[in-house]
Amino acid sequence: MSSPLYIFGILFVFLVVLWNRLKSKGWKEPKSVFPPGWRIILVEKVVFYNSLTANEKELFEFKIQEFLINVRITGIRTGVSEEDMVLIASSAVIPIFSFPEWKYLNLNEVLLYPKSFDLNFNTKSNKIHVLGVVGDGFLEGKMALSKKALHLGFENESDKRNTAIHEFVHLIDKLDGNVDGLPALLMEKQYVLPWLDLINTKINDIRSNKSDIRDYGATNQQEFFAVASEYFFERPKLLSQKHPELYSNLEQIFRHDTKGRNFKRTNSRIGRNDKCPCGSGLKFKHCCGKVHYS
Repeated sequence: MSSPLYIFGILFVFLVVLWNRLKSKGWKEPKSVFPPGWRIILVEKVVFYNSLTANEKELFEFKIQEFLINVRITGIRTGVSEEDMVLIASSAVIPIFSFPEWKYLNLNEVLLYPKSFDLNFNTKSNKIHVLGVVGDGFLEGKMALSKKALHLGFENESDKRNTAIHEFVHLIDKLDGNVDGLPALLMEKQYVLPWLDLINTKINDIRSNKSDIRDYGATNQQEFFAVASEYFFERPKLLSQKHPELYSNLEQIFRHDTKGRNFKRTNSRIGRNDKCPCGSGLKFKHCCGKVHYS
């Protein structure tokens, strides 16, 4: 017989899903053509995007636009460039790419700081410096990110770190009401206990210096989930080799075989005579890059 606590948990998740569906009716969809300049940023900066098929790239671009017309990006003592916006949106889309209907209904604004900040959002403090945080209380529905950390996450694809993806994974985790390392809206019930056992084992390995997963992952279960997810989207082949069971679990959670993708950075700049990344077959200078070379 199911316990009252279990029944309450199922009811809570059902109500969250229902609330999200009702709220999603106000979620706007893009109606304009994807800006060519944004595509150039994706090609030059986002290796995940470059690993996709042509049809998948169209979906990725749609989700980028959808995110940016529904979530404000506000610069705090810094400007917000198109590159900032596209990289933030990419960080949001990457972990939910296999869920085309996903909407970040628990987020309405991203606050972009020029660099790290403390827990009071002071950038000149000598206390603990934070690179990203998902807000609660009076900051509910907001995320704060360091611009410097945002760009570093896409400049080095081999360090298993991406601050913005880390924070969006926390948002995914939070959508069921709790940031606890158990993304109930993505994870089927039968996987919960084995997942918790695996998390605890891996945390003990980190604390015993027996793991290449960075130390911050041993803070608690929710931080382990976010840190492991960074690893999953940054160095999937290495994760599958060193932590096959962890990789398999994350593959089930995100419904994505990242190790089957080519995440190696190619030519990071598009030359005027290169083929245009839009797939037209024309040279870049005669297509999306025409505005730069006219």
